[in-house]
Amino acid sequence: MPGVYISFPFCSQKCTYCNFASGVFPAELEARYLRALRAEIADHAWQWAPETLYIGGGTPSNLDPSVLASLPALIPNGPWAEATLEAAPGSIALEKANAWRESGINRVSLGVQSFIEREIRGTGRKHTAQTVAEDVATLRGAGIGSINIDLIAGLAGQTEASWRESLDWIERLAPEHVSVYILEVDENSRLGNEILLGGKRYGASSAPSGDMTADLYEFAVERLAGLGVERYEISNFARPGFESSHNLKYWRFASYVGFGADAHSFDGVMRWQNPESVEQYLRSPRESGTPVNAAEEKFYVGLRLSEGVDLRDGDWAKFEAPIRRFTEEGLLELDGAKLRLTARGVLLSNEVFQEFLL
Repeated sequence: MPGVYISFPFCSQKCTYCNFASGVFPAELEARYLRALRAEIADHAWQWAPETLYIGGGTPSNLDPSVLASLPALIPNGPWAEATLEAAPGSIALEKANAWRESGINRVSLGVQSFIEREIRGTGRKHTAQTVAEDVATLRGAGIGSINIDLIAGLAGQTEASWRESLDWIERLAPEHVSVYILEVDENSRLGNEILLGGKRYGASSAPSGDMTADLYEFAVERLAGLGVERYEISNFARPGFESSHNLKYWRFASYVGFGADAHSFDGVMRWQNPESVEQYLRSPRESGTPVNAAEEKFYVGLRLSEGVDLRDGDWAKFEAPIRRFTEEGLLELDGAKLRLTARGVLLSNEVFQEFLL
């Protein structure tokens, strides 16, 4: 099932936890970006008709609905099997949601991150739990029947009690899909960099420890499973039949093409990435690609899925040592020819993945 990703890296504000190539830019730059984006899509030589669409960012829900609709209109396809739009809480009105549905959007991913006001304010966001509840009701009223809610474990000020409260809101709102991300502590976000420096800005000194964050994640896995929202990928949970068809292709080696700044593409043989920043993208929209090493990517990507990967004879020849070591250490488990991460292995997945790089 080939797909399309469209990047709109423009936001109303830059969140403290964000390490993406998105941010607040002048309106003039946004207009130039949209012209370049349309040109890139229009110039693409299509080898297949895509079936899924994902418009991410940034905050593409801030776009005027007519402008938003003009982007997928450039892509040759029948009705989308799945068309996802990322949206910021508080940016949704019924008229806008109706326009999204009419343009083919049938799935919306809400960047909630937390339902706790002090945690939300610490990220720089302005929504409330009630805002999210109203947005979910608006989307359902517009006939958009597949909703994802993003949460982050490890935010500044987060406690076991506050995390439970956020998960209580998930139970109340009953979204079809939930994404649970562990805060990435690196120098590419203001909060992550401040934590690394041992500082106090952005609430860094009140961020939970790595061990506590792992406990929060594991509690979410258990709680969501009790709600019928099962983990199918390290960070993604869904009710049966509501898994993200678009995102699954990243882990199952299906083809996809990305348009816009920092967008990635894969044709089954090569991977390539557009320039990361808006300014670089406007100068030159495409970078050269690199051949795919299928042997290592089978594990590096496929093990993210709860279903795991199927082992072939050639896999044993290349990777017998790490497979045996990690199964003995309880990070991987074998079920016939199927190899998957254990619950403990999920928390140490990066350590596991590195051993499958040739």
